Amino acid sequence: MDLGLKAEVTHWIADDPDPVTASALQALLDAGDEKKLRSYFNGFLEFGTAGLRGPNGPGPSCMNRAVVGRTAAGITQYMKKRGFNRVVIGRDARHGSYEYAIESAEIFSGAGCEVFLLPRVLPTPVLAYATKALSADIGIMVTASHNPPADNGYKVYVGPSADGISYANSQIITPTDGLIADEIRAITKLSTQPRGSKWSVVTEEIIEEYIARTATLGPKPGSLKIVYTAMHGVGTQTLTEVFEKASFPPLILVAEQSEPDPDFPTVAFPNPEEPGAIDLAISTARAHNADLVIANDPDADRCAAAIKDRDGQWRALRGDELGVIFGEWIARTAPTGTFGNSIVSSSILRKISAHYGIKFEEVLTGFKWLAKIEDLAFGYEEAIGYAVDSETVNDKDGISAAIFLAQIATTLAEQGKDLNDLLDEVWARHGFHATEQISIRVVDMGAITTLLAQLRTNPPREIAARTVESIDDLAAPSEGLPPTDGLRIWLSGGTRIIIRPSGTEAKLKCYIEVISSDRVKAEAELSSLRQPLRDFLGA
Repeated sequence: MDLGLKAEVTHWIADDPDPVTASALQALLDAGDEKKLRSYFNGFLEFGTAGLRGPNGPGPSCMNRAVVGRTAAGITQYMKKRGFNRVVIGRDARHGSYEYAIESAEIFSGAGCEVFLLPRVLPTPVLAYATKALSADIGIMVTASHNPPADNGYKVYVGPSADGISYANSQIITPTDGLIADEIRAITKLSTQPRGSKWSVVTEEIIEEYIARTATLGPKPGSLKIVYTAMHGVGTQTLTEVFEKASFPPLILVAEQSEPDPDFPTVAFPNPEEPGAIDLAISTARAHNADLVIANDPDADRCAAAIKDRDGQWRALRGDELGVIFGEWIARTAPTGTFGNSIVSSSILRKISAHYGIKFEEVLTGFKWLAKIEDLAFGYEEAIGYAVDSETVNDKDGISAAIFLAQIATTLAEQGKDLNDLLDEVWARHGFHATEQISIRVVDMGAITTLLAQLRTNPPREIAARTVESIDDLAAPSEGLPPTDGLRIWLSGGTRIIIRPSGTEAKLKCYIEVISSDRVKAEAELSSLRQPLRDFLGA
């Protein structure tokens, strides 16, 4: 075995606070399993604008107590240099979430911070709200959101302004992520970090405040029958309490998915966007003759929905369609703030904004960027993330989106209409915007880097038998946006394609938008692009 690797592993084992992961590494060391050890010692788990995200396992390349402890220690150093002292920690129900929350609390407490711990597993939006309500300097949410069951993660919020950025209780962006990463790298030994056991448990009053404020988004309950799935996540209790507070009829729960289960046994991937993920919810809706299906992802910061089409067949709404529904509905109230969406989302919100005379901003992918828009009246990203009440939570919030959608559907029903009618009104005004995301899972993220490099070096003249009219390199943007890895490609006929690596999973993502006055024509064009694009991307 390589002596350098052996020394690195030995040092890590001696510093690991978790006997389980330490023993796992020792067993591999004793067996001389260099290949496996190298996979666990392939650099420290990268800390970026998404915080930490990765598989649970031993060593510096995985999520474990040692990595989380060093990350927390690095954040304490970042806080001290800015006079920050107050931190609140939340968690979901994934494997390791409780242990990582306690590990963090001990490190923050040992550093002399005033620490608050949410009392139980709760949605990410509750943590975001608590960060604001408690005037915390830093918020930590232990979650991997909608990642596969093996993963966990660590989201970081900043309460006030920092590093020249007005955060207003939102997730970190550049340069804060890099500054925290520098501090984490400087922590070479976890065992020498002081630990404490002094922290406060966040009172139920804070959670009740969030529920009460969110319930105001549903002021006129009706009689719609709504099916809800938490996707084995932590959304059920909070969301049902919001609906009860708003006096909506009791939700029809998807029993198999209503309780937290970190193994997510009924879905291949715990993401409502994934094919088949809401099949159980739709089956439940058919059985109960329901009017609407609502789904959250496991940490309930995202919201998905399904409705009946004109033929009475259930279908999942695309993320952009929900963006249209929320945007059009809010626009009609003549809001004073700004609308915004991510660059990979449909261009339709810009047109809705212009129609109603509302200011509009386009930002990079990731809700952390949308949250930096001053006076955000509505923001969304096509990956089913929505901010319909940024005054309460300056982040995507699947709970507020759910009750707001229920209210829209209820109001339309009282008018003899439904969500299809609302969408058709927008399409009639602006043309039908057909959008779709193609996600390709990869083993090696380097393959995505290589593909993008090849496309930059040898740009294609045609894709899917369509002429390439222009290519925008998002790494060198010309529209005032920060650089990001990805390409925006315009094909003949006005079709837009964006190719980028996922920021949270080992995926290549391709976003398609086709616009036409004719819905059938647009959907046919979109359909004809799917497989050729997958072939082009090497799927």
